[in-house]
Amino acid sequence: MRRSTPRRITPRRSTSPRRTVTRTPAVTTTLTTALTTALTTALTTALTMCVGAASLLLGAPATLAAPSSLATPSARATLPGTVGAPAHAVRLQPAGLSAAARPCRPGEGLDLRGRDLRRGVLPRSLRCADLTNAKLDGVSLLQKDMTGAILRGASLKEADLTQATVTYADLREANFTDADLGQMHADRSDARKAIFTDAEAGQAQFQHAKLGGARFVRTVLTQATLVNASLAGADLRNAVLGQIKGRKADFTGARLHEAKLGQAQLLNATFTNADLRETDFTMADLDGAPFTGANVQDASFTMADDLDLTGATGTPKNVPDDAKGAPSPTPTKVVRPTRPTVPQLSVEHPADRDSGPSIGLIMVIVGAAGLTLTSGLWAAAHRRHGRDNAVFALAYRTTEDDVIALGRRIEAMDRGLRSAGRFPTPHGERDWQQALDAYQAALSLLTNATTSEELAYIAHAVHNAQSALQRLSPGHA
Repeated sequence: MRRSTPRRITPRRSTSPRRTVTRTPAVTTTLTTALTTALTTALTTALTMCVGAASLLLGAPATLAAPSSLATPSARATLPGTVGAPAHAVRLQPAGLSAAARPCRPGEGLDLRGRDLRRGVLPRSLRCADLTNAKLDGVSLLQKDMTGAILRGASLKEADLTQATVTYADLREANFTDADLGQMHADRSDARKAIFTDAEAGQAQFQHAKLGGARFVRTVLTQATLVNASLAGADLRNAVLGQIKGRKADFTGARLHEAKLGQAQLLNATFTNADLRETDFTMADLDGAPFTGANVQDASFTMADDLDLTGATGTPKNVPDDAKGAPSPTPTKVVRPTRPTVPQLSVEHPADRDSGPSIGLIMVIVGAAGLTLTSGLWAAAHRRHGRDNAVFALAYRTTEDDVIALGRRIEAMDRGLRSAGRFPTPHGERDWQQALDAYQAALSLLTNATTSEELAYIAHAVHNAQSALQRLSPGHA
């Protein structure tokens, strides 16, 4: 019988680690590289998109600082304003208010001091340019970006700054007489002692602006934004400030004689020591607005809200029953009685009676001549008044026709937009809202327009609405 020899069993060594290391190094390396590249590309792309969006919002090319781990040759991306530059080679500036709103220092742009720019082509960029004492009369600066520019003492008479941006700009002593400043952005600008006489500045933005001592005589500022603006000592006589947003605006010592502030939002605005004679505050919101020392003689406060005239002087008109404070009457000059004079009697000599015409006859002749002259002047004034009424009636009908035509155009375009289901231009929604706002403003003022200045603002509002609608056309994009 054969004897079976027992088999020697030796423990088997695990070869799985060796197999993982020796047999599949290429696969592991490939997977690791692919995942790293994919993650790097995705993160870089996301950061690039965020920086691009930020650069569009800030109005300047933004820069990005990527981690060193993302700085691979395959993770290169081009950012706005950095053609061909890798994303990891750029830096991101702090997103603070000053860096965002003031990407450049005033004066570090083009040096155009004292230049006559009324002819020729303007430079493409005027950001932070130095335009001290430059001549820009009648120049079109439509939608021009002049953020941080220095325009001190510059002449911009009859210039067109519609929708221009002069945020943080130095506008001191600049002359904007008869200029078109509709929807101009002048937030935080310094326009002390600037001249805006007869300018059209409807819906302009002057938030936190320094306007002390500026001249706004007969300026149209309807629906303008003056929130936290300083207008101490400014001259706003006969200015049109209807429906302005003037919360916390400072009108201390300002001259507002015959200004119109109907439906103005003036919460916590200051009118201390202001000249408010014959100023119109119809339906204005005056909650928290002090009038201490202000002259409100013949000022109209029809349906004004939360009026407090404590400390004011003069006699206003149409004061609401719930108004606080009784204005003290304006002091009148005391006329002291004088001693009556006794007429001296003269004795007429009989020989002098026929020496010339009598005093009575002379008085009759002078009185007749005066009556004839007065009648002629009254007739001339009456004819002139009649002509003025006829001219106003004609202008009113023309303005009314323009408003009606604008309403029809808006209705037709509204039907087209509804059928299309979208706006034809990138900024279509904004332009459409601007057109609707301007049309509503013109329509509301037309019903109560009584002066040529109000008709001028209505025409300006119609013009703004037509311009916004024109930008909505596909060909304008």
